[in-house]
Amino acid sequence: MSVHPSRRQVLRSALASSGVGLVIGYPALPVAQSAAPTPQCHDGDEATIRQGEGPFFKPRSPQRADLVEPGTKGRLVEISGQVLTRSCHPVERALVDLWHADERGGYDNSGFRYRGHLFTDGDGRYRFRTIMPALYPGRTRHYHIKVQASERPVLTTQLYFPDEPANQRDGLFRRDLVMRIAEASDGLAARFDFVLNTR
Repeated sequence: MSVHPSRRQVLRSALASSGVGLVIGYPALPVAQSAAPTPQCHDGDEATIRQGEGPFFKPRSPQRADLVEPGTKGRLVEISGQVLTRSCHPVERALVDLWHADERGGYDNSGFRYRGHLFTDGDGRYRFRTIMPALYPGRTRHYHIKVQASERPVLTTQLYFPDEPANQRDGLFRRDLVMRIAEASDGLAARFDFVLNTR
């Protein structure tokens, strides 16, 4: 019977190697020591819940992990994690597509500001460097995400910030989709592991 690492062990491993930067050419935001440990992964974990993509999705985003625009005044956020199966196996070469509002609450619908995609590494890891999106009417702060393993259905969902006052007023907010957040030296370090509905 094979033994799979817990998400806590995976997080420790990822943090230990964060200075290397995966295959993505930008320096890592140092993760604060107070980062909450991730829950253990158990065989048969439930898949990450789905949410609508909203009206602002654009196909064919550029392949890039660094979405930070020159001159931005937005707070830096590094989002990282793993893509896993319900049996806790990492998913290599999974597509992870991220898009979100800018520091004023607007989406770039003519270009690709704050839009990009990447592919997970051999351990199913992904990492984006971007900014904290602003609030806009009717919505709390959130990121939009699509995740797809090769030849499998697309998971479309959203990620949320903890302790955001607007969470209580947003009818789309789901606690299951809250990222784990830690302070870093020049921004925030966010963590979320996606579980795809596959064994």
